[in-house]
Amino acid sequence: MKKLAVKKGSQCMACLECVRACSNAYYKEFDPGKSCIQVVERKGVVKPMACPQCGKCAEACEAGAITQNAKGVYMVNKKLCTGCGKCVEACPFGLMVKAEEKENASKCIACGLCAKACPMDVLEIVEK
Repeated sequence: MKKLAVKKGSQCMACLECVRACSNAYYKEFDPGKSCIQVVERKGVVKPMACPQCGKCAEACEAGAITQNAKGVYMVNKKLCTGCGKCVEACPFGLMVKAEEKENASKCIACGLCAKACPMDVLEIVEK
């Protein structure tokens, strides 16, 4: 299974370059609310949160627009997506995005753009 992961022992400085790379890739603008990766603070520790490819979004999609590819990555088929937002509601991590101006939802596809943008080398694409 291919997925985006936070490297163990790495330290995020919350520069948001990963967030910028993702929102720019999907929406051609820097908007943290339109990024499929989020930087969060929990118990005084800042870290990026990336989609673990759990499949909850696919289970919630009544149109069958979210399916798992051969590498284990859940993908949104834009031709099948109705834009209902049920996948966004179902995501336990708040990482599915449905912008008002877009017809379709989007999610992390483990493309690695955020990992390349990170100046602290916090993110990596892993095969499990």
